[in-house]
Amino acid sequence: MAYVINDECVSCGACEAQCPAGAISQGTDHYEINADVCVECGACEAQCPTGAISQG
Repeated sequence: MAYVINDECVSCGACEAQCPAGAISQGTDHYEINADVCVECGACEAQCPTGAISQG
């Protein structure tokens, strides 16, 4: 199951820089993960300083 980013995201960009698949991009309100591209590696979750990323 792909990872998701919730509203706790502060748009710091740490997750985007760590995503090996390029599945993360800036959305309207916060960063978003493209579930079709996510390889479910968890690198983004480990880098999030606010805990806004979890497996969806």
